[in-house]
Amino acid sequence: MTDPNRLTLFYSPQTRATGMRVLLEELGAPYDLHVLNMKAGEQRQPAYLAINPLGKVPAIRRGDALVTEQVAITIYLADLFPGAGLAPSLDDPLRGPYLRWIAYYGSTFEPAVVDRSMQREPGPAEMSPYADYDTMLGALEAQLATGPYLLGDRFTAADVLWGIALNWTLNFGLVPKKDAFVRYAELVTARPAFRRVDLADAEMAAEHAAAVGG
Repeated sequence: MTDPNRLTLFYSPQTRATGMRVLLEELGAPYDLHVLNMKAGEQRQPAYLAINPLGKVPAIRRGDALVTEQVAITIYLADLFPGAGLAPSLDDPLRGPYLRWIAYYGSTFEPAVVDRSMQREPGPAEMSPYADYDTMLGALEAQLATGPYLLGDRFTAADVLWGIALNWTLNFGLVPKKDAFVRYAELVTARPAFRRVDLADAEMAAEHAAAVGG
């Protein structure tokens, strides 16, 4: 009998979904992968658009609960498995900063990085969700300087989100290789959970490319 509470992660390798798989591994959570070959356009087929009309991964399902968006999934999963200790409790003084930096990723960092990648001029600082690129990165650098993790000595789900994002953006030249960013990305990606998923992703990505003649 299928467990109605078992998690299903809608997934494609070497995408934003990678971080959510790493988080599941860090949590020790039981999950299944529903793999989409994005090189073959499977994320644009009606079956998946019924899951996420934007045709984006990740998405996660548990019973009747369906969650999309990295930020929401990060919060949801870490709270779902409190025994793993990756989310400060509601009465923990770190809960506010934890939520702040998770939200900062989606509402501030991502828009800035996309504008930078597309070589688009940001809007006026008073209208831009990230003020300006340098200010946005400066606030992050200052926070990481308190390290070793985002919230000091405590490793949380926020570090999975940010560590993998910085690793990716550093590799693609979208973020400058400042010591705080490089050190932090190396710290998070050296963890066994990331190494397991990264290896599996490389194999899966090669299979997907071969399936479409790439």
